[in-house]
Amino acid sequence: MATLGVIIRPLRIPEYVWAVLGAAALVAFGLLPWRDALAAAGKGTDVYLFLIGMMLLAEVARLEGLFDWLATHAVRQARGSSKRLFLIVYGVGTLVTILLSNDATAVVLTPAVYAAATAARVAPLPYLFVCAFIANAASFVLPISNPANLVIFGDRMPPLGQWLYQFTLPSLAAIVVTYAALRFTQRRALATPIHASPPQRPLSLGGKCAAAGILATALALLAASAYDVPLGLPTFGCGVLATLAVLAISRQSPLRVLRDIAWGVLPLVAGLFVLVQGVEQTGALRVLVTMLHDAAATAPREASAVAGVIAALASNLLNNLPTGLIAATVGQAADVPLQVTAGLLIGVDLGPNLSVTGSLATILWLIALRREGEAVTGWQFLKLGLVVMPPSLIAALLALTLLPQ
Repeated sequence: MATLGVIIRPLRIPEYVWAVLGAAALVAFGLLPWRDALAAAGKGTDVYLFLIGMMLLAEVARLEGLFDWLATHAVRQARGSSKRLFLIVYGVGTLVTILLSNDATAVVLTPAVYAAATAARVAPLPYLFVCAFIANAASFVLPISNPANLVIFGDRMPPLGQWLYQFTLPSLAAIVVTYAALRFTQRRALATPIHASPPQRPLSLGGKCAAAGILATALALLAASAYDVPLGLPTFGCGVLATLAVLAISRQSPLRVLRDIAWGVLPLVAGLFVLVQGVEQTGALRVLVTMLHDAAATAPREASAVAGVIAALASNLLNNLPTGLIAATVGQAADVPLQVTAGLLIGVDLGPNLSVTGSLATILWLIALRREGEAVTGWQFLKLGLVVMPPSLIAALLALTLLPQ
């Protein structure tokens, strides 16, 4: 029921309410001891810190006009072509996802893209869809590209060189196929030329400080990944320092920043962690462990592809964060080879491009859209996802199985 509420959002009740209600129901009906529920929510501390840091960076950047400045620059570079603007947005979204994570693409890039479309006086949704789909399609280029990557591998994280060998070709396949599918579905909207060419205004000192904070965060995340340090605290620290610096320069109250942050995403994540703990308590995962172990032992290539498809579908039913936690538990307990774990990861990362609540990044994207006065229904996203996700998932898993192991 909780998962269904998050997916369809009846009566426009926020997603986090359904996740929290589902977690509370597990405790109220005696299916999960309250101490275990608190412990499960505590497992998400690193994710909470990561999200707070990113939301702080996004909010101060928005207030200081960084997104408007970037939007104007992108529109001018497009030189009147909607197709060129689409490609620019896709390229920037790919880089932001790789270096700052898919959640950052949803939180930081979405308002910038909306500002760009507004400045260009074109329909914003074709460009906004890029932020949602590339956030998942490019989310396994590097370990830091998606916090779920770190959850799935845990202390079995392969060296960076081995990671790049395993995931570079599947990532390229996913990124290229996703672009081709999006470009095809949005071809009519992109046939409209850009008529506006807004003047480029200088960026304020606060905006430059916010940009420096985002760049520093990218460098901090790369360093943290290289030394196997959790990403939450570095991101939180960079976000807080950048916010304090911007507020000091502009002499503004921090209440304005704190008031506009979407704090509801934190109880949403906590509720999802508790729901996963409830699933683990049922003992159902032991059956999955046995099945995956036997399949990986007999046919690892086929097992990696099948595991990826199952993880992709499960991510759309449960959300990819709890699916990633379950995949990590099952994969590590079954002691599967790297190729099978890679298949699980691709399914968890790329599969959510099917439904609007398949990943935390897409939920953050929805929240960002609502702040700009835009709305995308679950059915609207599903119709597009049915065209975009399956071919990109097949291409990525096929590329994975073709790699010599």
